Amino acid sequence: MPRPRNAVPSYRLHKQSGQAIITISAPTGVRRDVLLGVHGSPESKAEYERQLALLRSTPVVASGSDLTVSELLVGFHKHAEQHYRHADGTQTGEAYSYKHAGRPLRELYGGTPAREFGPKALKTVREKMIQIGWSRSQVNAAVNRVRHIFKWGVGEELVPVVVLQALQSVAGLQAGRSAAHENDPILPVDAVVVEATLPYLGHHVRGAVEFQRLTGCRPGEACGLRWCDINKSRSVWTYQPPRHKNTHRGKPRTIQIGPKAQTLLEEFPTPATDDYLFSPVRAVEELIAQRAAGRKTPKYPSHMKRNATKRKGPTRKRQPAERYTKNSYGRAIDRACDRAFPPPPPLAKRGDESNTAWNARLTPDQRVELQEWKKCHRWAPNRLRHSYATAVRAQHGLEATQVLLGHSKADTTQLYTEQNDALAASVAAQIG
Repeated sequence: MPRPRNAVPSYRLHKQSGQAIITISAPTGVRRDVLLGVHGSPESKAEYERQLALLRSTPVVASGSDLTVSELLVGFHKHAEQHYRHADGTQTGEAYSYKHAGRPLRELYGGTPAREFGPKALKTVREKMIQIGWSRSQVNAAVNRVRHIFKWGVGEELVPVVVLQALQSVAGLQAGRSAAHENDPILPVDAVVVEATLPYLGHHVRGAVEFQRLTGCRPGEACGLRWCDINKSRSVWTYQPPRHKNTHRGKPRTIQIGPKAQTLLEEFPTPATDDYLFSPVRAVEELIAQRAAGRKTPKYPSHMKRNATKRKGPTRKRQPAERYTKNSYGRAIDRACDRAFPPPPPLAKRGDESNTAWNARLTPDQRVELQEWKKCHRWAPNRLRHSYATAVRAQHGLEATQVLLGHSKADTTQLYTEQNDALAASVAAQIG
């Protein structure tokens, strides 16, 4: 087996000229020599360091007219994995969103030279997205991400600037003027529905739900709540999440915690101030302790010894996480909704039925009907923020709602509030 080439080019002597030389290998297999100056001189060593820095900053893709769309995507995805990160180094969801947007592009035009990708090709990719079933807003967002990929390529001198200029001529899809369907608007969730779901939620998930209802914070902000991030120096506490939606824009975020929310949080003491208040680890510990306290069978020594050999807690493959994520938080609410609002008997899972048998029993039409049922009888945690915004605006106006939600523009707040039809009818009755 041949020895793999060193990724860092070696500083060598070019005997014919007496200069220092390095050999740079391109991903396409093409190699080129670069002379640096008189061998051993400070100038040649400085040029060597400059060439290394240039290699580290250059994406590992082919350049020039041979660059394909797939190679451009590979280079951009490597850049996105390093660029789209939180302050603690963990990746954001934006890198995945770019991969998701690039799949139709790669399937249709992966082997096409990037310099030949134009507006008609972008429209063809857009039609593919519509055929997949993406909504109009998803398609527009994905097309913008595709354009941004080519913009990055222009900045790295991998794609001619005329390609980006041509792609910018493709306008976004307008409502009602394309085959793409519209997403259902995110509406507030009825308080009665939330109350019916709460009994089927665990203590920690229920606490996060109640905290959202009282503060209007985002689901991720509720999941990341810690005592060390709460300022209790005033009558109204303030919570400044270290990581939120607009952290990368340098915008601060302050969540006001009133008396009711303070009383709620007192129910969640933590061993350390940097522990998460709503934690799956402590939720499991509390559940085990609750079951042990309610045990009716005596703990016989022989029985406990046998259980110790069977128990798999410390060695099980999947340990409970330290905190909830937006996805795990939403799944817990989905499961609670399924228990609070079970589907009608023909669609419901039977008591002695496994998930596989349940799915096999349902006809294709029944599966579609079950999905529609779940869609109508489930609510997502971000709807709690809309409910909070609508209630605050009705009582205290748009400006107070904007401040509490942390929006820099009132237009954004408008998206989170429902129109007060009762107020409009009252005004119309008086002046109409």
